[in-house]
Amino acid sequence: MNNIHPTAIVSPNAVLGDNIEIGPYAIINENVTIGDNCKIHPHAVIYPYVTMGSHCEVFPGAVIGAIPQDLKFDGEITYVEIGNHVTIRECATINRGTKASGKGVTRIGDHTLIMSYVHVAHDCNVGNHCILVSFVGIAGETDVDDWAIIGGGTKVHQFTKIGKHAMIGGGIAVNKDIPPYSICGRTPIVFAGVNLVGLRRRGFDSDTIRTIKDIYDMIYYRGYNFSDACDRVRFGFPDSDEKDEILNFITHSKRGIVRAGDIHEKGGIE
Repeated sequence: MNNIHPTAIVSPNAVLGDNIEIGPYAIINENVTIGDNCKIHPHAVIYPYVTMGSHCEVFPGAVIGAIPQDLKFDGEITYVEIGNHVTIRECATINRGTKASGKGVTRIGDHTLIMSYVHVAHDCNVGNHCILVSFVGIAGETDVDDWAIIGGGTKVHQFTKIGKHAMIGGGIAVNKDIPPYSICGRTPIVFAGVNLVGLRRRGFDSDTIRTIKDIYDMIYYRGYNFSDACDRVRFGFPDSDEKDEILNFITHSKRGIVRAGDIHEKGGIE
């Protein structure tokens, strides 16, 4: 049984699951699929070619599935795909993909929080358990991997990649790739260490965190270029998922990873 306010506009061609609530003046267009137990607040707009999973919540003023702000877009059918347990707060915008990118779809993973006034541009891929804090803007074809957090007001350049469990400070301009498990911040942006608190909260044990710290010490603070440092990590550290994640990220980075910040004897960043 769905609860649809009489002032809401819902296309008869929209596919709605069970136990959905749609508030006053919300607009649900054709070619939209919404899963079970979702809540669409007043004045939210969901444009065509959006698929939304179950247990999602879309707050007032959010706009999902508008055509991309990309001059290469030529009116083609492209998509937005949103996972399960996703929260999209007030006035956030998520644009459809473009065929020119070779993708044609913008994706948001499960259990992700998109805060107020966030903009997710065309063909972005935001993973599971991510948090994009208010006023974040990620440009087209940005990849944000699982468990990443982007601080409020941060702007991310197109084609940038942000690794798993990474955390970026607020008010930052991101123009390089952000390696997994890291904390990055300041202006211009630099590597500022390992995301210790986040990793502990997610169940990483002390030995694993120590290994991650030692790997990044080799990469950033032993005086090697990134290629030589990666070779030393590859052959000098025991095999692990974390080692593979870091090396694969760095070796496949097209924009290059952020540089190191200055470090004091006590481990602080200038």
